[in-house]
Order: sequence, then structure tokens, then C-alpha cells
Amino acid sequence: MGLLDILLGRTKPVAPDLDQLFALPSAAITLQAAMGFTPTGRGAVCFATVEGAAFEQTHREVQELLDADAERAGSPVELHRDDYGYSWLVSRRSPDQLPQLVNDLHAVNSSLELNGFGPQLLCSLAGFADDSGRSLALVYLYKRGTFYPFAPLAGGGERRDNALELQVRSLLADDLRIEQDLSRWFPVWGAPGL
Repeated sequence: MGLLDILLGRTKPVAPDLDQLFALPSAAITLQAAMGFTPTGRGAVCFATVEGAAFEQTHREVQELLDADAERAGSPVELHRDDYGYSWLVSRRSPDQLPQLVNDLHAVNSSLELNGFGPQLLCSLAGFADDSGRSLALVYLYKRGTFYPFAPLAGGGERRDNALELQVRSLLADDLRIEQDLSRWFPVWGAPGL
């Protein structure tokens, strides 16, 4: 970063740190103990839609890598496209397999990054729920290297439980690198991993 960048207020982007994903199991323990939220066993990686043979080859490699897991039943990674034009690679595990789900998310992100699709990566999320039916996602922003909570309100519509999100932010401040800029807490309506 040069003097001109400093004078003009430009900042150097934060390098993605995919190892931050490995903090999720610890955060899940805190979340369960304090608020009763438990993992759903669902997670997803979101990226700008990519077409072409190179991406198809990468998707096949990810599928083969995760298929090699003998403990997994069913399809390890499913590709979905949402209403906003983004693609999601979704992984499903049993709720007690959060560490394995995190490994899946890390493997998908790493494979896409290593094959040149890093600029298209947007976020990853892991789903949680409580006994009263509330949903929560812990969302990792790839380009910021930070997490934020996303809590859609039950009953349809695109409304969020802002109070719950702020409560989770305070609770997990010691477990995760939380995104401080609330304007970057983007809603992920209809995310297939939630």
C-alpha cells in the first residue's frame, strides 16, 4: 500500500483465512450452552455463478473428494442456484457432525480457490436451530475473513430477527472473528444450507 492509497483512504483488502472456519465447532458449544441453538447438519458455500468446463471439472473433483468419506450417507455436495443468480454447493451431515461439516466447507472453498475461482467465492454458512423453531446461520464472508449471524424470522417473508443477531454477535465475540460493519451483514434469503 503506497502513500497515495493512504491519502485517498484506500485500504488493502483482508486476505481470506479459511482456517477461521475451524472455529465454528467451538462457537457452536458456546451457542448451545448459552442460547440452546444446535447445529442442523447443513452448510453451504456461495459463489457467483460460474459456467464452463473448468468449473464442472472442479465440481466433480470436490464431489469425488467428499464421496471418499466412508461415514457419509447420500450425496455429499449438491449444487443449487438461488433466485438471485448465485450458486450454492450444499453439504449435509448429521447434526452431531459439525466438525466434519466444517471440513466439507473448507474443502469446497479450498478447491474452488485453488482452481482459480477464489474471486467468485462470496460466503459460507453453517445452519443452527433451537427448540422453539428459530433458525440461525453463522455466515463467513470470504473476502472479509469475518463471520456474522443471520437469523430469519419464522413465518415467511423476508424479515430478520435483529435482536437475536446482535445477541449472538456479543455472545460469540471471543469465539469468532465477527464482522464489525453491520452494513456487511447481508441477508441470505433462501440459502439452501440454512
